[in-house]
Amino acid sequence: MKNAGKNDISDRRAASADAKAALLNAYRAARTAAEPGRMARQAEREALSTAREERRVERERLKLDEQKRIETEATERQAAVEAAAVAETEARAIAENARIARVIEDEAVRKANRDRRYANRKARQG
Repeated sequence: MKNAGKNDISDRRAASADAKAALLNAYRAARTAAEPGRMARQAEREALSTAREERRVERERLKLDEQKRIETEATERQAAVEAAAVAETEARAIAENARIARVIEDEAVRKANRDRRYANRKARQG
């Protein structure tokens, strides 16, 4: 016979209460025994969280630095393009002025030759 003892309701209730108390005591004992490990795990989690946050902040700082560098390079490129455009405009103006000067000089030489021919012709006729 398995349950040779008394099997009425009060005995079963007492056994159930004793079993529940034993489980609660075992849980409390296990929790108390695991307390240092739990604290160590919690500290480790906090350390990991702090390290993760530091890495995130570093990534954001690097991203901002890269963005500033790109903006600076873009500004420098834009300034170089503008300087090249100004230099090209100035070069065109200088070339145009040189061409005009050559045209005027050629016209002056042509006029001097014409005047010389006219003077020679007058001298021969004259």
